[in-house]
Parts: sequence; C-alpha cells; structure tokens
Amino acid sequence: MNTPTGNSLSAAELTCGMILCLARQIPQAAASMKEGKWDRKKYMGMELNGKTLAVLGLGRIGREVATRMQAFGMKTIGYDPIITPDVSATFGVEQLPLDQIWPRCDFITVHTPLLPSTTGLLNDSTFAKCRRGVQVVNCARGGIVDEGALLRALQSGQCGGAALDVFTQEPPKDRDLVNHPNVISCPHLGASTREAQSRCGKEIAMQIVDMATGKGLTGVVNGQALSKAFAPQTKPWITLARALGTVLCMAGKQVQGSVQVCTLGTPLKEAGSYLTPAVAAGMLAGGTQKEVTLVNATLLAQEAGLKVTTTHSDVAPESDSSTDLVQVSLQGTPHQVMGTVQGSTPVLRQINGATFKQPAPLSGPVLIYRAKASDTSALTTLTGLLSKAGGQLLSYHSSSTVAGEQWSVVGLSAPLSNLGELKSHVTEVFQLQLL
Repeated sequence: MNTPTGNSLSAAELTCGMILCLARQIPQAAASMKEGKWDRKKYMGMELNGKTLAVLGLGRIGREVATRMQAFGMKTIGYDPIITPDVSATFGVEQLPLDQIWPRCDFITVHTPLLPSTTGLLNDSTFAKCRRGVQVVNCARGGIVDEGALLRALQSGQCGGAALDVFTQEPPKDRDLVNHPNVISCPHLGASTREAQSRCGKEIAMQIVDMATGKGLTGVVNGQALSKAFAPQTKPWITLARALGTVLCMAGKQVQGSVQVCTLGTPLKEAGSYLTPAVAAGMLAGGTQKEVTLVNATLLAQEAGLKVTTTHSDVAPESDSSTDLVQVSLQGTPHQVMGTVQGSTPVLRQINGATFKQPAPLSGPVLIYRAKASDTSALTTLTGLLSKAGGQLLSYHSSSTVAGEQWSVVGLSAPLSNLGELKSHVTEVFQLQLL
C-alpha cells in the first residue's frame, strides 16, 4: 500500500518554496555568502506578483500549489485531462489546452503521475513554444521533464531556471543538470517533513487495520486482486477461481505449463485481472513452501513455470446462457474445469467435459473421484470409511457419464486420513481442503 494523501501538503509547500527560490535565486545567493562574497548586483530577481504560473496536473498537490501561489498575486492557469474546467475554476485555475499554455506562462510546475502520456511532457518542442526565460519546477516524478531537453533549453537561455526535486535516475549519475548555475536541486525531499511522515504512518496503520478487519483497501499498489477480494460482489468469484485452480491442479497432476482462464458473461468482462492471480494461487496451493497470496501468486507462478493467461466472451455456452461462468483449462491436455457462483457459493459445473446435473459446492473438505458409471461400490465404500472415521457425507453430486465413466464430488464433514481402500474402487480420487 501507499498513502497517497499523506504527503500532499509537504510536496505542495516544497514546490512553492522552489518557485520562490527561482524568482529570487535564494540558494545561489546563500552559497555565495558562505564563500565570503557580497554579490548584490549578481542576484537580481523578479517579483511573483502579476506573473503567470502554469500548473500541469490539478489533483491534490497541484491545487494546493495553485491556491498558495495565488496569495503572491500570481495568475494560475493549468491543464488536467480529468478535472473539469468548472471544478478547477472553483480553486482559481483557468484550464487551457497545452498549446495555449506554453506561450502564456512565466513559470511551469508539473504535478502528474509518470505515465506514457506524461513522459517527456516538457521537451524540445514544448520549450520552443514557451516564453524565453521560462522557469520550470518538477517536484512530481523524474522523466516528466525531458532532462536532455531541459539542459539544452537552459544552455540556450530559452529556460531561465529550473528547480528539480526528482530525477529520471536517482541519485543522478549525469551531473550536468545539477551543476548548472541556474538549477536548484534537492534529493527528492517532497515528503521529507515530520508532519508528512507522521500522517503517512497513521494512515498506513489505519489502512492495515481496515484490511485486517475486512473493511476494504485504499492505496493498494501491487494487488488489484486483493482489493477486489474485499468487495462483496467479487469475493465469491475470487474464491471460485482459487478453488477451480486447485481442482485443475489435482486433476491434471501438474503445476507447470500454460493455463487459460476464460470468463463467460458480460458482468465478468473486467474480472480477468483479479481472477487470474486467484487461479494461480489455487494451482500453487500445497505445491510451494512459500505462502501464496493474491499479491504474489502471479510472480510465484512464473517462478514455478506456470503461465496463466485470460480471455473473455460475453456469450456463455447455450446450455448456460443465463449464467456467468469461469472456465479454466490446462493447455495441451484434456483437463478443464468450469464453475459459477450461486448466491454467494462457488460451485463446480463441469470437469473434463462431464457436466454436473446439480452443481457441486466448492467449500470445506471435498472429495472428487472418477469411477466406472456401472460401479456403485465407490459410494458404498466411501460411506463405510466415513462411518469408521466418525465423519459424515454432507453432500453428493454426480456428473453426466462420459465414455462410460462418471465424476463425483462429495462434501465431507472432515477430511479422510486414509483413501487406500477407496482407491481400489475408483479410477482416480483426490481430496481437497477448500476455503
């Protein structure tokens, strides 16, 4: 997790400080004094009053910067592809297209995430469109400002100064920008205040408590499936996907290979992103010494030689046209399982082409076996074994007959410790402990 709001004020205040330092060359003048100099004429600055500040990215930090710099009499314009002009107008920012921003601003500050669309947002082309001597601040992410283009603009005078708290490579090995006399630089100090660290600490603690108590997740960085696992509408589907992965692994008797997850039905169109790690977790259950979670399942699957991919179809099979389904297949083998959710209960609909007339619940101790359709001794033997063990059969579900054999799923009150006697009556059998 991260705490996306904890350092917003600190990052905004650092940005404002950078703007002030650019306007009055405060760091350079302070360094000159420490060298024993008295260069009053060298450090001629400018007032911020009446100058135009372009804020690129009008989220939490961008708007805090805008409102603070308005107090210095700066005119604030900006751009954000998500925030509407009506909303930005409420905090005093006039939104304009980027092509109209470049020639109008005296200062530019960026507050966007680093995305393909924002990488190199300030480049040779955009610097050429700016007023000569434009001042640039980047306290967001290294790479939003093309560092090579910035250096060229500084050397030509097209850019009058830059204040950088972030770099493409941290710490930067190429020191040309850091050493330029018109550049102010800091070692990524945006969140480095006692107050920000205190807020982040409190927020992360609260987020962990909310996760542990099942209230939900905020600030999830690397576990979309985990965040979805807390939503009432998706939690049963994640449980189903994990169970199907476990059943497929037992039926196929292998963990390595390629597994395809196919979601069927319009409501599951976006479900592949969180069902895929759940299937991987089910496939790996019991096969690794490491704890498998929805966060690390995909990585552990890769390490184990297991590749899980996903596809989607809006149309379910004709026999299940009114049902949303998850189908999991072990590529290059006949092994395939299919299931759905009834109410909030994950159920098995099909295994290796055999369809269950009544879907079998996938929870708790479950025994799955395949036997000749004409041989009913397996169920009798199983009932006897349960009686000896002091357990009981909670449910029994038979599939349709395929090639003279039938799959059965049995819900148990407790796992059986010895399946030896049953194995002599069936073609194959495996026992699962499902969530």
